[in-house]
Amino acid sequence: MKKAIYPGSFDPVTNGHLEIIKRASLLFDKLIVLISVNPNKTSSFTVDERADFLRRVCYDIPNVQIDSCSGLIVDYFKEHKCDIIVKGLRAMSDFETEFQMAHVNKHLCPGAETVFLCADSQSTYLSSSMVRQIATFGGDISPFVPDAIKNDIIKRLDITAKKEDNKE
Repeated sequence: MKKAIYPGSFDPVTNGHLEIIKRASLLFDKLIVLISVNPNKTSSFTVDERADFLRRVCYDIPNVQIDSCSGLIVDYFKEHKCDIIVKGLRAMSDFETEFQMAHVNKHLCPGAETVFLCADSQSTYLSSSMVRQIATFGGDISPFVPDAIKNDIIKRLDITAKKEDNKE
């Protein structure tokens, strides 16, 4: 049985993430979508909220499991006896960063192979930070995030709505 992990911050999960999850789930017997916690980053959503978002959008993909990790990805990889690390690529800049990380991971854990999946053409420009910025200013995030979580993202991030609420 081939077990893969797809690590990321998923802050919040986007349609681009979901597209990679769906494709990776077809390639491996088990796919762990791993919320990696970076102590140097301030997140907009808690780990529990991000896990809830992921569960809600992946409910119909039977071989997907959601988990989180606050340490090195390769430590999780070894501890859970995984076979592959999946990384999504949007642009050449992603490749450079992920290529370096794949080599570091391989150095730390010789069994850690990384597979790169290229984003589809509709997701090459999409990032969680872009979604957060659009939502913060009251823009329409409908094309970028799954419907199941859109309102939760807007509720948390839409400062335009918050300003209107404060006027009342």
